[in-house]
Amino acid sequence: MSNLSDRLDLAEKRIREPKFRENRGLANEVGYYIFDYPAEDELYVRERIRYMQKHSQDSADEYKIVVYDLYDIMIELLQNKHYLEKSYAIEKKKGFQKVSTAVSNFLKVNSTDGMIVNYIREHTPEKAIILLTGIGKCYPIIRSHTVLNNLHLVIDKIPVVMFYPGKFDGQELKLFNEIKDDNYYRAFRLE
Repeated sequence: MSNLSDRLDLAEKRIREPKFRENRGLANEVGYYIFDYPAEDELYVRERIRYMQKHSQDSADEYKIVVYDLYDIMIELLQNKHYLEKSYAIEKKKGFQKVSTAVSNFLKVNSTDGMIVNYIREHTPEKAIILLTGIGKCYPIIRSHTVLNNLHLVIDKIPVVMFYPGKFDGQELKLFNEIKDDNYYRAFRLE
């Protein structure tokens, strides 16, 4: 855990740097980052993220950390649109794969105009740093590469850090260190 704790300390320190917050020094690339960690350390990482967010809110700094748990957003949107109960019925009748597809389509997950992307865009203040969590909780309904690719097209001035329970080698993601995603990511590994 010490290594993870040290990495989180370094990540928090880097996030506080003006250069990071202003997306400078990235060869004109938008500041999208992935912080990978062992899935078994999920609860520890969640606690550290809560600490970083509280520390940000309590500081006089003009940039604030905003945390979006993709699973919580998904559930909130389904409840608000009265689709959660329908989802249970679909799963009961047709199985998880059908409900996964139905929910993904309903939320327009594959669109830059999707409900999750719009939610994040509408709730993010101008001087913010976005931390994305809940990646493992919403898999396979919401895929991390889809969210990153769609956010990349609509949020281009605010740094985004996705906390990923698995491995990221700079190009390839492996959720829970087992599920390989063959997509290319325009993101930097946050160290």
